[in-house]
Amino acid sequence: MTSTVQKSAIYPQTPEPLLERDLRPASSAPSDQDLLLTYRWMAYSRFVDVRILELFRQGKMKGTVTCSDGNEGIVAPLALMLDKEIDCVSWTHRGLPGHLIWSDHLGDHICQYLGNSGSPTKGREGNAHHGDPKNRSFPMISHLGKMCSNVMGGTDSQRRKGFDAIGVTFFGDGGSSTGEIHESLNLASVLDIPVIFVIENNKYAYSTPLHEQYAGNLVDRAAGYGMKGIALDAKDLESNLSIFWDAVQETRSSGRPMLIETHSLRLRGHAGYDTCDYIDPNLVEKWIQDDCLPNFRTRLVEKGFEEELDKEDAYLKEFVDTTLSAAIKLPPSGPIGLIEDVYTRSRQSIDWTSEENEEASELTFAQALNRAHRKILTESPESIVMGQDIADYGGPFKVTGNLHKDFGRSRVLNTPICESATVGYATGLAITGHRPIVEFQFADFAVDATTQITLNAGTYHFRSGASVPMVMRFPCGGGLTFGSFHSQDLEALYLHIPGTKLIYPSTPQDAYDAMLAAYEDDNPVLIFEHKKLYRLLKAPVKYNPSFGEVWKPALRRSGDYATAVTYGEMTLWTNEALDYLSEEYELSCDLFDLRALAPLNLDAIRASVARTGRLVVVHESRRNVGFGAELIARITEEQFFDLEAPPLRIASKDMPVPFAPELEASFRPDKNIILNAMIDWIEAD
Repeated sequence: MTSTVQKSAIYPQTPEPLLERDLRPASSAPSDQDLLLTYRWMAYSRFVDVRILELFRQGKMKGTVTCSDGNEGIVAPLALMLDKEIDCVSWTHRGLPGHLIWSDHLGDHICQYLGNSGSPTKGREGNAHHGDPKNRSFPMISHLGKMCSNVMGGTDSQRRKGFDAIGVTFFGDGGSSTGEIHESLNLASVLDIPVIFVIENNKYAYSTPLHEQYAGNLVDRAAGYGMKGIALDAKDLESNLSIFWDAVQETRSSGRPMLIETHSLRLRGHAGYDTCDYIDPNLVEKWIQDDCLPNFRTRLVEKGFEEELDKEDAYLKEFVDTTLSAAIKLPPSGPIGLIEDVYTRSRQSIDWTSEENEEASELTFAQALNRAHRKILTESPESIVMGQDIADYGGPFKVTGNLHKDFGRSRVLNTPICESATVGYATGLAITGHRPIVEFQFADFAVDATTQITLNAGTYHFRSGASVPMVMRFPCGGGLTFGSFHSQDLEALYLHIPGTKLIYPSTPQDAYDAMLAAYEDDNPVLIFEHKKLYRLLKAPVKYNPSFGEVWKPALRRSGDYATAVTYGEMTLWTNEALDYLSEEYELSCDLFDLRALAPLNLDAIRASVARTGRLVVVHESRRNVGFGAELIARITEEQFFDLEAPPLRIASKDMPVPFAPELEASFRPDKNIILNAMIDWIEAD
């Protein structure tokens, strides 16, 4: 972000009237001053939009330039009525008045559209896809409806801190058809989160008219979620001010969510390139005549404010023009820092308690995870554990057993079956000061939340500079005859998208350490937990002050014939296979348990390969585009001439996970499959 000193030198000073950003109607009928304040911000936004569209048509702005024309009477009043010190919000691409009111200089917003060096996102995000996370304005993404759950999480975080906060989130009539909207409405109602869901219904989802989108009335859906629903016409601005203010006050006092459907106009197309030729020209003309802003101005003129409005319009236009002239002169964005900003630097360091003479307990993998949860909940008040059936039931694998009894439902909470909204909700909590832990029942079910995990939470820091300290737990892997939908290893899917970290432990102590290491990290961290390991073995577990070492590979055994690299349950079977090779073939190998798959630390493994000259990679996920291919590529592209034999890759077959135990046994590697593959490899050398 450009510093305050730099801004004052680059941009003209913001006019004094634009520093007034709060609307608090004294009674059910707004005063003339309330109306004038509202008009000022509506007109100001329209002037900015006009100039933005001109620059786009001149080829000076790229991307998906959008305009708020026709929506100013919805967004501006609500933005003015919110408490900018505590409330949470997310504007859509038609929410320019909200961006202007909420924070930052006009120059910052114009630079965001230009994508130059003055852009708040350093040119990394699309034109309208920015916000101000530090001030609880959550940036949108193009996947419609995904921001609603972020606002819910931020609002809940603020409420948990004792603030009388509410949230407001916007989506269109098209976005109302997405599953995330339904998940968010339901989750907000179940958890009593005071968020106002605002539908901007302008009759078209891009080019698709209402009758091809949904049946019935959108506002009627409120009743299905047990919340209040209000429908209003955006052109009735004076009446709407009172309705909006009452809604804000009621939501703040009741602590319950609300749905408002606003009927607005399609004055501009989906984006600057949209010609709107799919709309009847006569209908377009009618909409122009119904445009809220000029009609509102006419009514104010009739009240005797023409001279005042003319003066305001003049200085607002001048301010927009001079700011734009300054902003457009700034240099382009540069690539410096791009890779470095994929992850945020973790600054959190919790002062975990540790008894010097603490004795290790014999624990299973699941019990070690439970103990780590208990330590986190006890010693870090920002922690919240959530997921399906994790409270009374303790989760399908009992990892969270008895936690809710000791810490209560506010800290250990069941969520409905809504993986995507749950992750979005946790993301909002994380951005606003909490540190949530999300349990998926099975890793397979996390694919329903892939957009929230990878494209939202995972890219948040790169796009906005905000940290998202969140742990997501993925019970994964086969061997328990659970079939195709409960047995997959999907780490390669999530490793492809940058921004999340991933740990895959194989021992009870590493599982314990991984929870603490992931929890302290200020990035979203995925912990893959092989389900077969939960109760396969017991081992001593205690608090380990060096738990951060779990981010590095562990050398499980030493040898000089080859370097074997694996992770998760495959560590056990690879170790048994190497036992046989050592006893029967007198061939010893280095065995590395990778543990952290992202970020990837290969220093010790590279040194081992340079010494042994041979590389074996074993993993349970399917061979095709599996993580083993990436490991081999990274090592061989730098150490090809260190190798005395082709690398060996052992993985599951490229097919869905079969159900019957005999079929599943042939699908995934075990000791014998690993051993036979290595023997064939050795004999072919």
